[in-house]
Amino acid sequence: MKVLKRIDYNAPVVLSFALLSFIVLLLGEATGGTTTLKYFCVYRSSLADPLTYFRLFSHVLGHANLQHYASNMLLLLILGPMLEEKYGSKIILEMIVVTAFVTGVINFIFFTNGLLGASGIVFMMIVLSSMVSLKEGKIPLTLIIVVIIYLGQEISIGLTAKDNISHLTHILGGVCGGVMGAMVFNNKKLV
Repeated sequence: MKVLKRIDYNAPVVLSFALLSFIVLLLGEATGGTTTLKYFCVYRSSLADPLTYFRLFSHVLGHANLQHYASNMLLLLILGPMLEEKYGSKIILEMIVVTAFVTGVINFIFFTNGLLGASGIVFMMIVLSSMVSLKEGKIPLTLIIVVIIYLGQEISIGLTAKDNISHLTHILGGVCGGVMGAMVFNNKKLV
């Protein structure tokens, strides 16, 4: 019992996101993927369906399988706590919601395939983490290198691979991280 009292829920938004995603994964496994497809995957559907609007946000909690979940959560749990400590829980939650909405809407409008997973959120955090040391009038070299490597890789793979991975979502997540990081740095409201 003493050990449990020493455990700190140090990044409530990031940890809750990971936990919710795990619950969604278990629910999806238990229903043969039915709940994941119906509630946690965004795809083109009727605008008269209220679930369409829910899925624009909830798709980031859905994952195809344990490997998909683990690869996203590993990076989220490495980067997220540092970012949540730096920017605060409210700002990180706002960034997650905005990124989910942007990637969901773009997928809904321009693509016919379904989209699920937290990779857009993870790539938002990758770019955002390289902006942590942003100073007035200066751009960190790490940010430039991350953007070049990251965008180059995503564009290259996106043009050549047929791997059922939404590389556009990765790019959009990174763009969201850059834009929102700059907004926070310049003390502007996100939402």
